[in-house]
Amino acid sequence: MPTPKPIAGSILAPMSFPRLGGGEVSVGGTKNNWTLLVVYRGKHCPRCKKYLNILNDMRADWSEAGFDIAVVSADSLEKAEADQKEFGWNFELGYGLTEDQMAQLGVFVTEPLSASEAERRFAEPGTFVIRPDGSLLLISISNGPSARPELGELLDGMIFTKQNDRPPRGTV
Repeated sequence: MPTPKPIAGSILAPMSFPRLGGGEVSVGGTKNNWTLLVVYRGKHCPRCKKYLNILNDMRADWSEAGFDIAVVSADSLEKAEADQKEFGWNFELGYGLTEDQMAQLGVFVTEPLSASEAERRFAEPGTFVIRPDGSLLLISISNGPSARPELGELLDGMIFTKQNDRPPRGTV
């Protein structure tokens, strides 16, 4: 039986991933700030690089709005290091996302087309906004690389949501 998809308003159980540079990237549970969690497909995905480069350029805007940024893929340490070195990303970059964690987040999982794409199953894109109490405000998952929330629009909407204490939507 498939794992049920997460529901907006539900509490995301704490989970953590190894972080590039040491330590862990942790999401879910109680935090001081809101969290923007971005799950990306991995090193093999050029669309992911474009998206994450935009996010990296917007780090200060997200931080000023009260958000911590966490980014993770199922990639190995070596692949995550290669991407960070090539692109100079300055957000918390996690790696080693497990299939159990993919199921907990409700992201789609893909079998690689070849070993050159990825050496194991990987997550398709997911973008999540998590309130400081650990509840999921926004869940955006895609079954392919071409559909993701536009980050400027998302930030604008999240600022409005915070300022006006808007509830999660799509809960029915």
